[in-house]
Amino acid sequence: MQDDEKILRFVNSNDAARLAELGTSCPDHFLRTKIKPLYVDWNPQTENAAALQAKLATGLEAYREDYAEYYETCKHDNSPAMRDANPTVVLIPGIGMIAWGKDKSESRVTAEFYNCAVEVMRGAEAIDRYISLPQQEAFDIEYWLLEEAKLQRMPAEKELARQVIIVIGAGSGIGKETAHRLVKDGAHVVCVDLNADAAAATAKEITDKYGLGIGVAGTGLSNCGLAIGLAANITDRVSIRRMLDDVAIAYGGFDSICVTAGIFVASDTSGHIPDDKWALTFNINVTGSYLVADEAFKTWKAQGLRGQLVLTTSANAAVAKKGSLAYDTSKAAANHLVRELAMELSPLVRVNGVAPATVVQGSAMFPRDRVIGSLAKYSIPYTDDEATESLVTKLAQFYADRTLTKAPITPADQAEAYFILVSQRLSKTTGQIVTVDGGLHEAFLR
Repeated sequence: MQDDEKILRFVNSNDAARLAELGTSCPDHFLRTKIKPLYVDWNPQTENAAALQAKLATGLEAYREDYAEYYETCKHDNSPAMRDANPTVVLIPGIGMIAWGKDKSESRVTAEFYNCAVEVMRGAEAIDRYISLPQQEAFDIEYWLLEEAKLQRMPAEKELARQVIIVIGAGSGIGKETAHRLVKDGAHVVCVDLNADAAAATAKEITDKYGLGIGVAGTGLSNCGLAIGLAANITDRVSIRRMLDDVAIAYGGFDSICVTAGIFVASDTSGHIPDDKWALTFNINVTGSYLVADEAFKTWKAQGLRGQLVLTTSANAAVAKKGSLAYDTSKAAANHLVRELAMELSPLVRVNGVAPATVVQGSAMFPRDRVIGSLAKYSIPYTDDEATESLVTKLAQFYADRTLTKAPITPADQAEAYFILVSQRLSKTTGQIVTVDGGLHEAFLR
């Protein structure tokens, strides 16, 4: 979305409707912007948002019909099939220009082309009158057979192309790994964390790695790139709503949400856990996921598009362990929350869970002191001056040796499960818990 002085001067002008209808005069332009934009005749001073919504709906319908008529009138016997009849540029007085594309990068290029078209119109009108290409000539360029051949040779889109996925807890561990995994297959990712700097750091890692799609610094949410970092507190409904609204500004909406945020508070040596720590554990591990789902469902319904929600539970939900009373019971509740939400949000949203066994490597839940505490608890030899990496490796292998596969479980293993669940590979699966625990036989169903 563009709302700078230059574009507002155009869309707010008396001539905007007339000039928009004429379309662009440059072939390079309308291959991106189509033969003309959709101009919405809305008055921001006298009409409200509901009126704008209604005019957008009728305007889109009329645009599609007009484009189909244009195609039928101008097509040849050997013309390619009609392409998408929706506009790629929408002009709204008082708001600005909204440009569309298959991804954020393409939508930005579309906007740049129409900015050039605006300058051509302004220059022509300053001298005399702006004239567009004849419709038939425009069609012959837009549906040029060589252009169609080039389009047919384009590489197939990646599996998650055109998808916007929110990863909550993306500042570290499983969440960070999941964000990187989803982008690898074409998704735009919103990296969300309680720690705003950690969220921004993950988003920067992604944009630094993939280059194309990075946003323009300092130009606001609407000009973001392939990934963006946002802060949110999942125990605070207002914070969640603000984050989801920011996602709408950045990308127009979202398709899926992965909630990887969680907390572990160990019991003391007597098995006691303070009331406030018990409440905090449930607030983050259970209530937080519910609040995210409840607020997100409002947006999913408004979009009218199917979505996916993936929550994080744990192998501990099925296996009781001494010293993790609050965590284990919260994860058992999270297991059932998955099933309840699958019922409540159907058929629009599929809801599933990922249940990891203990992930030590790269996990924010395993700082050095907890690793040492666990090593001591299980009588695993170590020295106080031993490197943290060595301590982590020892503990990870200890947990691995309790599984059937005997291999340490990594954040990347979990990320693969999130990828599968937000993709369409399991499009008929909902209300299920996918375990990624290396084969922890104590957690087998019984």
